Amino acid sequence: MSKIATLEIDGKKYEFPIVEGTENEVAIDIKSLRASSNVITLDPGYKNTGSCESAITFLDGEKGILRYRGYSIEELADKASFLEVCFLLIFGELPTQEELTKFHKDIKGQSIVDEDMKRILDGFPKSAHPMGVLASLTNALVAFNPSSVNVDSEEDMYKAIVKILGKFPVLVAWTMRKKMSLPLNYGDTSLGYVENIHKMMFQQPNEDYKVDRAVIEALDKLLILHADHEQNCSTSTVRIVGSSHSGLFASLSAGIAALWGPLHGGANQAVIEMLEAIKADGGDTSKFILKAKDKNDSFRLMGFGHRVYKNFDPRAKIIKKAADEVLGELGIEDPVLDIAKGLEKVALEDEYFISRNLYPNVDFYSGIIYRALGIPTDMFTVMFALGRLPGWIAQWKEMRLGKEPIGRPRQVYIGHTHRTFKTRSER
Repeated sequence: MSKIATLEIDGKKYEFPIVEGTENEVAIDIKSLRASSNVITLDPGYKNTGSCESAITFLDGEKGILRYRGYSIEELADKASFLEVCFLLIFGELPTQEELTKFHKDIKGQSIVDEDMKRILDGFPKSAHPMGVLASLTNALVAFNPSSVNVDSEEDMYKAIVKILGKFPVLVAWTMRKKMSLPLNYGDTSLGYVENIHKMMFQQPNEDYKVDRAVIEALDKLLILHADHEQNCSTSTVRIVGSSHSGLFASLSAGIAALWGPLHGGANQAVIEMLEAIKADGGDTSKFILKAKDKNDSFRLMGFGHRVYKNFDPRAKIIKKAADEVLGELGIEDPVLDIAKGLEKVALEDEYFISRNLYPNVDFYSGIIYRALGIPTDMFTVMFALGRLPGWIAQWKEMRLGKEPIGRPRQVYIGHTHRTFKTRSER
């Protein structure tokens, strides 16, 4: 017998079915609430509202669990490549070797961006934030690919997916190289997906490109860890924009704009900016630890704790190891990274932080790695977008194939009631 929930309003009872997910999540299905009672729910920030049913990512913040399509993030980061995770998220299963080879070949076949895109890039000043540039370039792809995707055609969907997976890394690399006054390039199709991204970003015009395995492995892990994270702000944006039947590229551009915010994807940039500020103040970490503990002080440690994870961020455990390996491999001496290590040590040992679960999160460690790799601070969120791309694609695809209705939240109006218009002389 199906479970139901009963809501009583002014003595009248209304019944709604209870939906249970495969991981025993429970939700009250209230889609008929307004039609039956003329009442809506009020949930600012949608913290208690499920916008969809999804089979892509499972997250349990209380237990520190993150899984893509049923596979633990720990196992994927240890055993899979980023391109395998892309395939898994978008198509639902890990690829066979034959499928992976074809997938990569098809992506490489779509990795050339129209030369006119360079003119658009040239129009941006070097002072432009890379996220604004990336969002604009991604949206501009629509102009060069004007036909809408027929979501009922498996072939059309596949072509759109490999097209954006091929072109997006080029846009990311061009965005950074424009900022650093380096010539634009297309990388090398003989390289792996992540290796090619790294080459496009960092190859110097007067030097041969050399692959550093530790760097590529760390970058690969970072992209996997950022690939999807359930219904966060940017993912929900991609889905709600796509629900109006906007195309994939336009929906992704909206997701990039949402990710730009410092409360979302900009957090790893905020970490480095905080560390720079501590260095400029003299580098005394103990002073800022005391400020963080003072409830009357507005200072907050960036990169510690997480809105969803009430325990240790499972991604942070993985990326901490990669950060240690990369810093050791590259032998970098950087006072800002020394400050980060000092803060990390305190947070992992101090009872104040332990009791409040204020552990270093994935943004803390990703910021450290990106800095060590020589990526400019304001490019950090662009790297986040590069990792999140397959998750956004998977969520958009699931939403369109699921025939979800257009997103249209309700509101509780608290403004003026009807007023009579007054002429200017009467005001």
